[in-house]
Amino acid sequence: MMRAMAMAGALGWALTGSALAQGLPAPVASALKAAAIPSASTAAFVQEVGSARPRLSHNGTQAMNPASTMKLVTTFAALELLGPSFTWKTEAYAAGALQAEVLQGDLVLRGSGDPKLTVENLWLMVKNQRARGVREIAGELVLDRSGFDASEADPGRFDNEPLRPYNVAPDALLVNFKAFRFTFVPDAEGKSARVLVEPRSSLLELAHSVRLGDGPCNDWRARLKADFQSNGKGARASFGGVYPASCGEKTWNVALLPHAQYVYGVFRQLWEDAGGTLKGGVREGPVPSGARLIYTHESPSLAEVVRNINKFSNNVMARQLFLTLSAEVLGPPAKSGRSAQVIRSWLAQRELGIPELVMENGSGLSRQERISAANLARLLLAAWSSAVMPEFIASMPLVAYDGTMKRRLKFESIAGQAHVKTGSLADVRSMAGYVLDRNNRRFAVVFFVNHANAGAAQAAMDALLRWVYEGAGG
Repeated sequence: MMRAMAMAGALGWALTGSALAQGLPAPVASALKAAAIPSASTAAFVQEVGSARPRLSHNGTQAMNPASTMKLVTTFAALELLGPSFTWKTEAYAAGALQAEVLQGDLVLRGSGDPKLTVENLWLMVKNQRARGVREIAGELVLDRSGFDASEADPGRFDNEPLRPYNVAPDALLVNFKAFRFTFVPDAEGKSARVLVEPRSSLLELAHSVRLGDGPCNDWRARLKADFQSNGKGARASFGGVYPASCGEKTWNVALLPHAQYVYGVFRQLWEDAGGTLKGGVREGPVPSGARLIYTHESPSLAEVVRNINKFSNNVMARQLFLTLSAEVLGPPAKSGRSAQVIRSWLAQRELGIPELVMENGSGLSRQERISAANLARLLLAAWSSAVMPEFIASMPLVAYDGTMKRRLKFESIAGQAHVKTGSLADVRSMAGYVLDRNNRRFAVVFFVNHANAGAAQAAMDALLRWVYEGAGG
C-alpha cells in the first residue's frame, strides 16, 4: 500500500487507504487468469470526474504500449490547438494562359494534408476545370507535396506489409488513402466472379479470370491467387483461382502505387473520362510564382475528422492529423519529431506533463509509443473540463452502438452508457474513455494489456467496464 501511495503521490494525488482499490476487481482478475495473462502485464486506472483521487490504480504509473488509444492524445491536442472548425485546403493552380480551351502550361495541385481527400473531391476539381473551358492541359500535372516531409514515408516500417492500407504513409496530397478497392461479384450464370476496381487509374492494369466455386467463405483471399506488381511508375493486379459463391460480394483494399503516381493515374483517368486531354506526365515541385489559383477544395471540419479517427480507429487519418500539428503550429514541412514536440509543449502549458510519453506517429500503430494508464486518465479528466469536451467525447465509440464498440456489451445495462476508444496490436489490447455509472457518476477509465495473449483480454476489459458501471466498488 505504501508503494502504491508513493507512486500516486509522485503524480500529485493524496490517497487514503479506503479510496484506492486493492488490486484488480475480482471479475477482472478472474478473466485475466482464464486468458493466461499475468496481472503484471496489465495496467488499469479509474477515477471519477471531479474527484481528487482514483478509485482504482493498478500499475498506473507504468509506461506501456497504448496501441490506438494514443489517438486520444493526438485528437484532444488537435481540437484544442487547431479548433473544432479547422479545415484543410487542397488547391489547384494554372501555371500558364488559357487559349482556345488549352492550358498552355502546367496544372499544379497543392495539398495541406487533408485526411479525407477522396476521389469524389478530385472529380469535382476536374469538373470545375472542364466547366471553366479547359479541355487540354498542354503541360504536366505538378504536385506540391512540400507540406509534409516525404523522407519520413516508409509504408513497410511497422510490419513489412507496405501494401496494407493501414500502413499507407502520410502525405500532404493524400487521395483516397492511396488505396484501390477490388470488389468481387459472383456471376452464377457465367460461373465466374467479376472483379471491379475503384478508383480506376491510367497507371493500373487489371487482369482476372476467377471461377465461381462452392464451399465456405473462410480464407477466400488465399483462394484467389492474387498477384500484385508495381515498378513505382505503374501497377498490375491479377486474380485467378476460385471465389466461393457463398461469400456474396467482398472487397479487398490494396495500396499499390507511390503517392505521386497514384494521384496522377487517378486524375488522368478522371480527366480523360470527362473528355479532356493531358499531354504531359507528372512531376513534383512548388507552386511557381505567378500561377493563378483556380480552385480550392475545403475538407470537412476537424470535429468530423476526429470523429472518423476515433470511432473507427483510422490510422492513416490519425497520422495525417499528427503531422498537421507541426505544419500548422511550427510551419511546414511537417515532421513526426516536431509534432511530438508540439504536443509536449501543449501538455506543459496545460500542466499535464507526461514524462514517460513517447509518440512516434500519434496513431498507436507503433511498437515504440508509450504512456501510463494514470497519465492517459489525467488527460481524459482534463478533457472533461475543456471547451472542446463535446466534440472530443462524441468522437469515441458508444458502447454497444457504433464504431469499434458496436458489437460489445449489447443488451447489457452498460449499453449506451460509455464512450470508449479501443486499441489493438498483435500483443496489445487497450481501452480508454468514460463510463456513466448507474448512479449518474462519470468515471475516466483506462486499461492496458501488453502480453502475448493480449488477444484474449476482451472479457477482462468488459468486466472492468461492468465493474465501473456498477459503481466502481463504491
